[in-house]
Amino acid sequence: MAKDTGKELRNKIIYNVFVRNYSEAGTLEAVRQDLGRIRALGADILWLLPIHPVGEVNRKGSLGSPYANRDYRAVDPALGTEEDLRRLAEDAHALGMKVLMDVVYNHTSPDSVLASVHSEWFYHKADGAFGNKVGEWWDVVDLDYSDSALWDYQIETLKRWAEIVDGFRCDVAPMVPLAFWRRAREAVAAVRPGAIWLAESVEGEFVRYLRSRRIPAWTDAEGYEAFDLEYEYDIYQTFLAYLRGDCALEDYCREINRQEMIYPDNYVKMCFLENHDRERAQAVLPDPAALRNWTAFLYFRKGTVLLYNGQEVCSAHRPSLFDRDLIDWSGLGGAADLTPFLQRLAAIRRDLLPADSTYFVNAMPGDIAAAVHTANEWLPQEGARRKGGAMAGFFALKAGGARVLDLRAARTGDGRTLAELLPDGCYRNEIDDGLVTVAGGCLQMTGEPVILKVPASGGEEV
Repeated sequence: MAKDTGKELRNKIIYNVFVRNYSEAGTLEAVRQDLGRIRALGADILWLLPIHPVGEVNRKGSLGSPYANRDYRAVDPALGTEEDLRRLAEDAHALGMKVLMDVVYNHTSPDSVLASVHSEWFYHKADGAFGNKVGEWWDVVDLDYSDSALWDYQIETLKRWAEIVDGFRCDVAPMVPLAFWRRAREAVAAVRPGAIWLAESVEGEFVRYLRSRRIPAWTDAEGYEAFDLEYEYDIYQTFLAYLRGDCALEDYCREINRQEMIYPDNYVKMCFLENHDRERAQAVLPDPAALRNWTAFLYFRKGTVLLYNGQEVCSAHRPSLFDRDLIDWSGLGGAADLTPFLQRLAAIRRDLLPADSTYFVNAMPGDIAAAVHTANEWLPQEGARRKGGAMAGFFALKAGGARVLDLRAARTGDGRTLAELLPDGCYRNEIDDGLVTVAGGCLQMTGEPVILKVPASGGEEV
C-alpha cells in the first residue's frame, strides 16, 4: 500500500470533466468560470479527462479519443494553453479544491512525438511494425517499459505537470509496471508533496485475459503499493448483474463487504454509478426514486465518490469520446436537477461519516440495503464507546412503497445488531430532516433513502 495514503480521502468527492464536451466553448477557461458551481456541489477534487493534443493517424470519429495522446508535454490548443490550466488550478486551489490530470502511459497515438523520435520505446509486432496488445484499441500504439530511458522521460513529464496540478488519474494503470508507478510516486512527491494518485484499475476478467496472453498486469491488491485510490471495477460486474436481475442483493452486498477483508487497512476505492466509459446512471436507473436511493447509497459508501459531469442533472446520454457531443445542461434548475440533494449528501459525508470506520452492508427483504459505519477508534476503558460513534443508512434500491425493516435481523461489522445501535424512538433523517420511527426493533421506511446518526451509548464520550 501507499503507506502515506490518508483515510480522509474516503470522504472526498471527485468531479470529472470532459473539457471538450463540457461547454459550448469546450475550453479550460469555460471550466474555470464554472468552478464555483462545481465546488458548491460539494466537490473536493476536479479530475480533467486528458487535455493533451490528440493524434490524427487512425483517429476514431471526427475528433479522436483524448486517450490517443500525441504529446505528453503539451496542452491541446483547441482546449486552451498551459497558462489556462495554471489559472484553472490556481482558482480551484483558492476554492479549496485539488486538480487531477489524466495521464495515459500505456500507449500513445501512432503519430505521437515519442513515436517519431523514440521508436525503441514502443511495442513492436512480429513484423517490426508498431502495435498494441488489445486489438480494439486500434487508434493507439503501446509503449514498452523495458527501456529505462522511457521511465526517465515519463517521470520527468509527471514532475513538470506536478508543478501545476495536485495529482494524476492513471489510465489503464495495471498495464504499466507497478515498479514504474512506485518510482514515479516517489519522484513526484519531491515536487508536489501529498500528490493524489488514482489508478484506473481494471476488472478481474480483464486481468485474467491479459495474463492468458502473457501480458503483465497487476491486481487491485498489488496496486495499493503505489496508488491512493482505485476504481471499483472489482465489484462492478456484480452491480450490473444485480440491476439486470441476474443475482440477488445479497450477492452484491457480499462483494462490498469482502473489500473490507482483502485490502490494506487504509484502502480507498473510488465509488461510482457512472463514468466516461460506462452508461449513465439515469440510463440504467430511469426510476427517479430508485436513482435517489442509489445516489444516497453511493454517498454512504466507504470510499471516494465520483460524479461525472452531467450526472447532477440526470443526463441520460453519455458523450462520445470521439466527436463533439455536448452535455445537455437544460435540466439545471429544473425537476431533474439533483444539486440540492447532492449538496445535502455531501454535507453528510463531510460532517458526519467517520473516515476511519468498519463498514458493513446488509441485504434486507424488499431490496433494502442497510449499511452502517462504525468508527474504529476504541477508548481504552472497558465499555467506553468509540469516538465518532456510528451512522446507519437504509436504501430502497428498487424503490417501492412503505416498508417495515426488522433491525434485529441486520448487523454491524463487529457483530452487533442494528437494533442494538438504534433503540426504539424517533430519529431525524439527515437527508431531509423528516422523522423516522423505530418501534419494537423495527424501522418504518417510506421508500426514500434514510441516513441516521446512532445515539451515544456504552459509556462516556471523551
